[in-house]
Parts: sequence; C-alpha cells; structure tokens
Amino acid sequence: MKKNFEYTTLAHRYTARFPLLTYVGTHANFWIIANILLVTTMHLQSQMIGQMYKIPVTGRLGTMILVAVILGALYGVTLGLTSYYLERKVFRKLGLGKVILFKTITSLGVLISILAIVRYVIFDPRISSSLQLPEIPWNETSWRSLFLILVIYYFFMTLIISFINQVNKKYGPGILVPLLLGRYRNPREENRIFMFMDLKSSTAAAEELGHLKYSAFIRDCFSDINEVLYPYRAQVYQYVGDEIVVTWPEREGLKDHFCIAFYFACKKQFQMREEYYMANYGFLPDFKAGAHTGSVSAVEIGEVKRDIAYHGDTLNTASRIQSVCNEYKKSFLVSEVLLRKVGRHPSMKTQELGMILLKGKSTTVGVVCIEWSGTTPKTRWRE
Repeated sequence: MKKNFEYTTLAHRYTARFPLLTYVGTHANFWIIANILLVTTMHLQSQMIGQMYKIPVTGRLGTMILVAVILGALYGVTLGLTSYYLERKVFRKLGLGKVILFKTITSLGVLISILAIVRYVIFDPRISSSLQLPEIPWNETSWRSLFLILVIYYFFMTLIISFINQVNKKYGPGILVPLLLGRYRNPREENRIFMFMDLKSSTAAAEELGHLKYSAFIRDCFSDINEVLYPYRAQVYQYVGDEIVVTWPEREGLKDHFCIAFYFACKKQFQMREEYYMANYGFLPDFKAGAHTGSVSAVEIGEVKRDIAYHGDTLNTASRIQSVCNEYKKSFLVSEVLLRKVGRHPSMKTQELGMILLKGKSTTVGVVCIEWSGTTPKTRWRE
C-alpha cells in the first residue's frame, strides 16, 4: 500500500506543479516506446529475411534506436503541445470519439511532415553524406512501402495512445498503473479525507433555468471546481447529480490546510467568473460542504463498468455532516476530528456546533463551522 500511495501521490503532485510538462512528457514517452518497438521489430524482421535469403543487411540496431528516440521525442512533444492547448480551447466541446479522431488526423499530419523532411535528407546525397548515413539503396518504390508501413503503424498507435490517455484522464493521475497491476482487486485500507459539496437551492435553480440550461450550469460549476483540484492536491471521487465528492489521502489533505482551503478557493473561482455566470444564468453558484477524515477501504468493482469504490463510515459521516448545513444555516461544516488533525490557521474562524446525532448514526459527532477571514488562501505553487 505504501508504494502505491507514494506513486499516486507523486503523480498528483507532479501533475499539479507541472501540468504542461507532465502532459507533453507523457506523449513523448509513449511515442519513444512506440518508435523503439517499431524499429526493433523491423530490424529483427530484416535480420530474419537476410538469413533466409542470404542477403547482407546494413544498419545497426543501436543507431536505429537512437533515431527512434529522437524522432519519438520530437513527434511526442509536437503532438503534446498541440493537444494540450487544443484540449483547453476546443476539445472540451467535443465528444470522446471526435477528440480521438481529431488527434489521429493531427498526428498523421505531423508524421507526414516529418517523413517529408526525412525523405529529403535521405534522397539528397549532399545531406546524407555530410550526416554519414549508411548507404541504403533507396528508391521510390521502397520509400513508398516504408511510408505506408509508418502511416498505418502510427495511425493505430495514435488510436491506442489517445485511448490510454483518455482512460488515464478518467481515473486521474497515478491511478491507471496501480489499476492495471491489480492493486485494487482486493480491498485495501487507506486513510482519506472526504468532502461532499452540494449545490444550494438546486431545485429552485433547476425550475428557473429549465433542465437543459441547468445541466449546462452544473457542467460549468464542476469545470470551475476542476480548475482548483490540482493546486490543492484534491481528487474527484464521483459526481452525483449536482453534488461532487472530493477526496485526499490524509497526509496530502492535511498539508498546508489543503482540505480546508480548497472549499474557499472554489468560492474564489466562482467569484472570478461572476460576469460569465450572471450573463448566462443570472446568479452565482453557491455550494454547501461537509468534510470528515478516517479509514476507508478501496476496491475495484464492476464488470460491465469498472471503477474504484471507497467504503466505510468516513464517507457516511462526511455526507451526513454536509446534510445538516441547511439546518444550521451554514455553508461549510467539518468534523472535530478533521479540525483537530489539520490544526488552526490564523485566517480561520471556527464555531463549534457541539455534538450532533447525525442521521443513521448511533453516536454523536462533533461538528464545527469554518469560515475564512481575509484573503483567499493560496498554494505555494500558485504564488
């Protein structure tokens, strides 16, 4: 569990701190591996044909791998940069199939451009001799065959890599590898913080906007909350209607009051987009939240649709704490257990509501209201 925790935690930290570098680096690594696989396969095939027909085979595998690494890095960085900025501007409005198709067409365009440069280098004797390339009897027919092999190979590899990236995006950084290794096939105990955030006055908002516009409103709310996730090391556990459930490994959430500051950073994000919300919906989103920490079990569930599920009293308690926000006319409530672990902050204002018997529980739970005075908390990565 410790190794799994460290890998997932480091993946989230690195992605949060260097989002562009992580995205581009992932693409570059995928394409370097894909290129090494291609040249190794082609080299072994040429060796086999050479042995069968007693044909001398030129070209060293080491040199070919070096070229594959260079081209893979160039190809991956180019695609990564293009996809990163397109996803932030264009891909959000497209379906998954269209995103994968668009990326495939883009990658083929980049590939054809690179191959055009390579062809020019190979067929120009002045350039090939200055680079000391091996003398290979290239002609238009052999080049056309190589071109078709590369286009077909890169087409299918682009589909596979795009699909892997989309799956990784679904589960979040650092989850896919442990999932593939079967770390969640059996229940694993983890100490986690959970926060349930629910839209206030959701019924009235839905009646006022209508179900289609209300769905667009919820989409925009969750999109803005997602902008705050990485800087505060938060992970989305699930979306349920107009509610979002956020979680942290306990050590991550307690650090620098991330699990507390996150809620107020979300409010700040909504305020920064006030003009957009007022113009499109006529009001700002306002969420109530409840948070608690404790031990939970994590396990992979489902056959038709697989997911990682968390079970335990910690989730029930966090959900019940959020459910009493309206009763006490408060926006953000946490358990005394969580407050005691996270500690006080100079900007925090707390009001103890006492021991409350939450619905479905046999024992009372200490609940505290938290407000934030002064400026909205910031992470070191934002500063």
